[in-house]
Amino acid sequence: MTGAAGKDSWIHLRLPLLLWGLTRIVVLLCAFKVVVVPGPDVTREVGEIYRGWFEVLRSGTYPLDDATWQYPPAAAFAVLAPALLPFLGYTAAFFLLAFLCDAFVFGLLVRTGRRPGRSMRGAWLWLAAVPLLGPTAYARYDIMVAAVAVAALLAAVRSPRTLGVLAGFGAVLKVWPALLLVGTPKGRVTWRSWPVAAGAGAAVLLWCAVWMPGSLAFLSYQSERGTEVESMGAMVFHVARNLGWDGVARMNYGSMEFIGPYVPWVSAAAMGTTVLAFGWLALWRFRARRFVSSTTADAAFVAVLLFTVTSRVISPQYMIWLFGLAAVCLAYRSSRMRRPAHLVLWATAVTQFEFPVWFWHVTESDPLGIAVLFLRNGLLVAAALSACRILWRHTVTEAGVVRIAVPADRPEGERILTGSGPSRR
Repeated sequence: MTGAAGKDSWIHLRLPLLLWGLTRIVVLLCAFKVVVVPGPDVTREVGEIYRGWFEVLRSGTYPLDDATWQYPPAAAFAVLAPALLPFLGYTAAFFLLAFLCDAFVFGLLVRTGRRPGRSMRGAWLWLAAVPLLGPTAYARYDIMVAAVAVAALLAAVRSPRTLGVLAGFGAVLKVWPALLLVGTPKGRVTWRSWPVAAGAGAAVLLWCAVWMPGSLAFLSYQSERGTEVESMGAMVFHVARNLGWDGVARMNYGSMEFIGPYVPWVSAAAMGTTVLAFGWLALWRFRARRFVSSTTADAAFVAVLLFTVTSRVISPQYMIWLFGLAAVCLAYRSSRMRRPAHLVLWATAVTQFEFPVWFWHVTESDPLGIAVLFLRNGLLVAAALSACRILWRHTVTEAGVVRIAVPADRPEGERILTGSGPSRR
């Protein structure tokens, strides 16, 4: 792009780049504790837990005796990644890698948003969401997983195989990226992406198993987790504690969980709602008849929202999954997920107060802790219900309605797919 048009485009790009740089300086200052955020030290996990795993992994085995190791085997790549920057200490190197992943995602969203039929709304959402979450965004390896997921979804329209490779690798990195495949268009795209994802995931899993012993040790520790104090199910016990319930909140398997009567029942109920949610997704996929350029991202966003709100654990870093996928949805003009995406953004802002600022109030189940937790979780439930309704209406209920696309709606060469075949201009 040259001349006046190129100059005008660069002027419009300077503001988001400037704001991204300024906000990330603040996040880094918080991560390095130059600016101290009230509440528990969110960076402790990198300096102590991740660093401990790093030393064990370097010795040639997974952390077999550490109950806090609850991640798929490819998570070792993220934990070992700071070794790529030997001139820095472990914690500083980790923060720098998280910063680079943040920049990579923002760059992808900006590049996509400047294409015909796309939108910069996704880049703006990502720009705002990371600082709203605070230093937690750089103090967990989830931002690295989000980078893989965002790259996979943005590649889906043009290269289903790339989507498959990245989704398969991401699933062995932290499970949830497997849900990126839920909304692939039926037929050729699915047959190109799903087998590739299975093959990529199996190859990485096999490589990890051969590489070091204990690659599947995480399964037993993950299955023994209970109801974490920030989850949906925990809301029952927060209220019950004020009505005489004699359970307690304490550190268990690496997070604050409720221990006491009826907790196993609530944990089992959470797993049951997850099964029901996935059943709804299976029904949606069977009934869906219209797939547009944004459907793969929209369905992935819905799937991960359902996976999150029905989980026994809703850690603050889970918000990175959600606003990352929300940003991809908003990068497509054909997406209708603006409302649930904005609800997720608000939930991200509340999350920093829930953890770390007022986390002590949450663990004590006092009125302030209950209020902030109910607000955050209520926003997530509203986002999930709204997103499910939008996805069903857009792909099932309205699938029989003839839709005439305007040129700005999608790039040249993309098609709207329905149960009866591709629509024609």
